[in-house]
Amino acid sequence: MKLAIFDVDGTLVDSRAMITASMQSAFEAMGLVAPAREKTLSVVGLSLLDAMKVLAPAAEDVTHLRLSDAYKQAFWQHRAAGAHTEDLFDGALDLLSRLRGRDDVVLGIATGKSRRGVDHLIERHGFEGWFATIQTADGHPSKPHPSMVVTALAEAGLEPAAAIVIGDTSFDMEMARAAGAGAAGVAWGNHPVVDLQRAGAHMIANDFKELESQLESLWQERMK
Repeated sequence: MKLAIFDVDGTLVDSRAMITASMQSAFEAMGLVAPAREKTLSVVGLSLLDAMKVLAPAAEDVTHLRLSDAYKQAFWQHRAAGAHTEDLFDGALDLLSRLRGRDDVVLGIATGKSRRGVDHLIERHGFEGWFATIQTADGHPSKPHPSMVVTALAEAGLEPAAAIVIGDTSFDMEMARAAGAGAAGVAWGNHPVVDLQRAGAHMIANDFKELESQLESLWQERMK
């Protein structure tokens, strides 16, 4: 059996507009200058509090906490208003469907999102029952700590050689490597390809069709 562990933001879902708008709202609510779009996107994948520490390094811990709360509030306000839709990237649904239909593959999620955010994604796209293991920022240290992958492997009853983490950031690649899993980068997300390569990506796909074939090759190599 094989385990495909997907990141969400920047890998399956194009949430860039929502994230940058929510971050701007959070900083403005605190009377602070919002970070540039590129800086905000560079921390996607980190747990929210860790992201705030990067974006506002001179601020005190209490400010980081307040920024995190303001971000959550802004995010859900934008979502309730129907602004900045978080759509699946083209090809994501087809690949997930094909992998789900295989007898030798199970699906997982490892994300810096909250469980509430993942539940919304699952409900919106009809993914109930698709993922055998779901790991979120609510119960783990921030990426690139390997905790999410280690727990996913334990829940699936598999060894690291059977698992591949699919993600768009260096945090995903480092997390995968730290857990002994395969590291599959995608070129359409929030970190440049060169950053994924430096972080130890075993492969980098330019679209979901290429990702599917590369996953199969990497599984064959790792499970000899």
